[in-house]
Amino acid sequence: MPHFSPVLVRGGRHRLRRLLRHRRRAMAAGLAVTAAALVAAGPRDAERVRPQGHPAAAAAPSRESERERRTATHVTAPVRIADAETVRLLHRGDRVDVVASDGSASRVVAAGARVTEVPEPQEDTAESAAEAGALVVLSVPRATAARLAGAGASMRLAVTLC
Repeated sequence: MPHFSPVLVRGGRHRLRRLLRHRRRAMAAGLAVTAAALVAAGPRDAERVRPQGHPAAAAAPSRESERERRTATHVTAPVRIADAETVRLLHRGDRVDVVASDGSASRVVAAGARVTEVPEPQEDTAESAAEAGALVVLSVPRATAARLAGAGASMRLAVTLC
């Protein structure tokens, strides 16, 4: 076997540096794209994104217009539940299903309604309130509020916690 001189690779160190330099650029580009995606998917509320002194913050929608938009889709509906003791278990913010029953059949009238208020029963009518049920205020879509009002007029209503 003949004797070969050692093989020297020229520029090996430079190639390694160039590869590392390009990796840094690729990493920087990837981080920039990730940051842009996070900003795009961030909170939609302009007041949270912009500071108070920012000129565009004045053009941001006010809380009143935001409330009007929210109430356009959801309304508060007072509902009388047949079992007053069940209503005592409810708290503001709970999610409930409202079930209507006419004695022979039952059906879910409102699914996943949010409890906005549980009024306290008045002292002088405690006995009549126990017989007639208790009032609870729910936040539901407009169409569901209409179904609740119709069912409450002709059927007994009950709630189940979600």
